[in-house]
Amino acid sequence: MPEQMSGAGATSASRRAPPVRIRIPRIDVDSALTELQVQDDGHLGAPDDPEVAGWWSQGPVPGDPGAAVIVGHVDARTGPAVFAGLSVLRPGDTVAVDAADRTTSTFTVQALRSYAKDEFPDDLVFGSTAGSGLRLITCSGTYDRGSREYLSNLVVFASPNPR
Repeated sequence: MPEQMSGAGATSASRRAPPVRIRIPRIDVDSALTELQVQDDGHLGAPDDPEVAGWWSQGPVPGDPGAAVIVGHVDARTGPAVFAGLSVLRPGDTVAVDAADRTTSTFTVQALRSYAKDEFPDDLVFGSTAGSGLRLITCSGTYDRGSREYLSNLVVFASPNPR
């Protein structure tokens, strides 16, 4: 998952209910969401279950101003995980995030970018935005068997659909 987090863009209160589910029709994702937090070492935690995505609960709620972040594993020892197909998304694809109050925020994919973990652009991904945005993150690139981790992260940037 992302290397370091500064907490930029985090909000202590939200106008929207917390997200509970993410749906990405193009890649058949329909997952509950678990809460994730920045760990003591400054890294964003990852979901315990590889089949479930998680959202950065210390940051903006999807649809609120700022960059909301949802993270999922690309694979597990048993096979593909919740965000295994994230790399096939293309600009124009839709992402829906359902909230606890039964409202849905929809987003359109704008871009996909891969970043080496040691060069991860925290401010771009987690920092302030001029409105609301959504970032989907998973591991990508080469898998290092020695460290038992991928060397890069794939970030999908999405913007809200007009209401």
